[in-house]
Amino acid sequence: MLKQNTVRTFRQSLLAMLGICFVIMMVALDQTIVATALPTIVAELHGFELYAWVSTAYLLASVVTIPIFGRLGDYYGRKPFVVVAIVTFTLASVLCGMANNMLLLVLARALQGIGGGMLVGTAFACIPDLFPDSKVRLQWQVMLSAAFGIANAIGPSIGGLLTHYVSWRAVFFVNIPVGLLSVIFVSRFLPRLKPKHDTKIRLDWLGALLITLFLGSLQLSVEWLPEQGLSVPVISVLLTCLIAGFLAWKQEANNEHAMLPFALFRDPALAALFRLSLLMGFTMFAILSYAPLLLQGGFHLSASQAGMLITPLVVCITFASILNGRIVHHLPRPEAMLYLGFGLLLVCVTGMMNINPHTSHPLIISLMVSGGLGLGFIMPNLTIFVQETCPRKDLGISTALLQSLRMIGGMLSTALVGSILSWRYGHDINQQFARPVASLINDPQILVNTEGQQAAILQMNALGEDGLQLIEQARATLSHAIQSSQWLGIAAVLFAFWCLRRLPVIQFKPRGA
Repeated sequence: MLKQNTVRTFRQSLLAMLGICFVIMMVALDQTIVATALPTIVAELHGFELYAWVSTAYLLASVVTIPIFGRLGDYYGRKPFVVVAIVTFTLASVLCGMANNMLLLVLARALQGIGGGMLVGTAFACIPDLFPDSKVRLQWQVMLSAAFGIANAIGPSIGGLLTHYVSWRAVFFVNIPVGLLSVIFVSRFLPRLKPKHDTKIRLDWLGALLITLFLGSLQLSVEWLPEQGLSVPVISVLLTCLIAGFLAWKQEANNEHAMLPFALFRDPALAALFRLSLLMGFTMFAILSYAPLLLQGGFHLSASQAGMLITPLVVCITFASILNGRIVHHLPRPEAMLYLGFGLLLVCVTGMMNINPHTSHPLIISLMVSGGLGLGFIMPNLTIFVQETCPRKDLGISTALLQSLRMIGGMLSTALVGSILSWRYGHDINQQFARPVASLINDPQILVNTEGQQAAILQMNALGEDGLQLIEQARATLSHAIQSSQWLGIAAVLFAFWCLRRLPVIQFKPRGA
């Protein structure tokens, strides 16, 4: 229970929601801006082997912290954690912008992921605290959808323009003014709704440590296995993953104060929704993380052009979320919106596998529109369905788990797709080109870094080769490597359809239930 007066004026509700909206905008801006700027960042700092880690370090840190602070919010109230998370996220953004090599950038992104995980684990769960009635909540969540959409709409374009005309470092400094606005509104207007517990609160820190160890070793396993095979380090990490996972399960299964309550997974509806969130995250990040590289490195578009083509995807997430909020309550089977969403997502991924540099931009935009509409019909429904299904006492951890599983899906997707991409590109380059030429273009960052590309062309010309033609062949190789790895996204969507068949009918609770 919460010590609160649930009756608020419209002004109080509006100002509280504005604070949460600024938080959502900050997280969404960061994800879309960095995705667009990432090829240029890697080209300048070098180290393509860490390309995926710029995203996965953030995701891994978020995945670990989301359930921890989701549970802490259930115990102590969410507002203090939201404020600390905003400060952490903003300071980490500054460190990202100041990084002078890839390792420092990855470490700063991990710190940023801790702040992002705290935000996601607490901010989203504030909504059902403020608006217990699902119909009222859906009306107010239009603001969240609008904030998410505005950030996503301008994110790719801002990322492309700042990267092209200023510097990639500026894409991280954008978070500073948004972070300041977030702190002001949240600290002043978001009420602190302090939970009331009948029993003494005990925190399961051993469970949190084991979950962290399991997820970290899982990430390393996915990252290293395709590159190193069953080497001694990989086998050690795999064993660590299995042991930590088993011990975490034993620790959490019968723990009254579990950080990760496995009882939630025994509910058929919640278990199905959690799986769908994992699969949606897998597919979403397969597109968002590598579409910019395909358009810039494979199709030779500028960062700003790539940002403009990707913008419709994130704009349509908002449009579909708002539309969904208007109609889902009137459907006899609300889960039908999930079928529609995954169907549109399948169209997007399948289409992205078959485009080429000569594909018209309107067609690429239509594929992005399809993906955006699909995600807009999936994300808000998963959240509202989980909040309607879970017990009230587990509202925070259930919402956090949903977001955390989406991040885990993204983490696995980024690592798997990145590993397949790196292996495929390197293998094909070594097969197609002689050693002196292959050594010059075996790093895809050459295809994004204009200065490095010109130097490579001059060196290939000096070897008696047509450097410009070889660069174009390398672009085709990169495009093929990226697109051939997207079958993982298609497999995830098809599996989601199978999971949907096992989803019970969703029933919205009456007001006050």
